[in-house]
Amino acid sequence: MTTEQTETQYIVVINHEEQYSIWPDFKEIPLGWKDANFRGAKAACLEHINTVWTDMRPLSLRLKMNATTA
Repeated sequence: MTTEQTETQYIVVINHEEQYSIWPDFKEIPLGWKDANFRGAKAACLEHINTVWTDMRPLSLRLKMNATTA
């Protein structure tokens, strides 16, 4: 394990399409992303994303597909 993986804390972020990523907590969150209220080590953040991001399709695609089946 590298020093970065053990010492850097990350923020789980989410965009308007409900896609997740991680971002180092010492950097400003980029435009278009917001804090998803989970922080921790890289592995913990990635595990959290694996738990909560169950549908990889962007929100706009999910909405479009639901509209065509209704």
